[in-house]
Amino acid sequence: MTRRLPTVLRGLVTAFAALLTVTAAPATAQAGPGPRAPEDFVALRSVDPTIIEEMRYVTAHNFVGERIDGYRQRLCILNRPAAEALHLAQRRLLRQGYSLKVYDCYRPQRAVDHFVRWAEDLDDQDMKAEFYPDVDKTRLFDDGYIAEKSGHSRGSTMDLTLVRLPAVPTRPYHPGQPLAPCFAPQAERFPDNSVDMGTGYDCFDTRSHTLDPRVQGAQRANRLLLKNTLEDVGLVNLPEEWWHFTYQPEPHPDTYFDFPVSAKSLAGRR
Repeated sequence: MTRRLPTVLRGLVTAFAALLTVTAAPATAQAGPGPRAPEDFVALRSVDPTIIEEMRYVTAHNFVGERIDGYRQRLCILNRPAAEALHLAQRRLLRQGYSLKVYDCYRPQRAVDHFVRWAEDLDDQDMKAEFYPDVDKTRLFDDGYIAEKSGHSRGSTMDLTLVRLPAVPTRPYHPGQPLAPCFAPQAERFPDNSVDMGTGYDCFDTRSHTLDPRVQGAQRANRLLLKNTLEDVGLVNLPEEWWHFTYQPEPHPDTYFDFPVSAKSLAGRR
């Protein structure tokens, strides 16, 4: 009997291991698909398909120089009240020969975390020549260009501009190509099919302040057309960024969401 004991123990161990495998399998199979958007979040194109979408953070043409974490598709997601406000503004602008163009909408927290990591890496300055030519990277947090939380993550904030119709395509950005300062004359900046706002999008410079006195003439008129049209439908401008607007009152004023920018996050809503 003492000679058979190890054999019995080995059998028990084998059976126990098999039991663990069987009980563990369902847990793996039942793993969730990841965070989803709340029910009041929608794809902008489902509310107004005429608004142009040029989602910069899905591409490498941004101040980081690479696709940003959490951006899986070229898709503008907003909560429904914000999307419907843009639809009202678009109807007015179309009658005047313009279209809205969004650069960014809902932004997951993981994307904001990506920005923070980039800002802390002082050796990575590949895109400085275009997006922050006159700002030392050590100043990005203190000067408010980068923060650990973003209103975009609450789903009511968007970055956008105006395009004169008929819209012409924007030339694709190719990593490594020469960069021009974002506040250079429009003909010298990276080509964008938007009207001239005095600076490019995401320009880390005080000339991006909506009412900066150095921006006059047609550039100022374009900024005011965008600002006045959007504020008439409940979208409030951030004075430091001519492109940044937030729907008020926000449906989720204290929540920073982290679901990916993807159609799957909308759980069947398009």
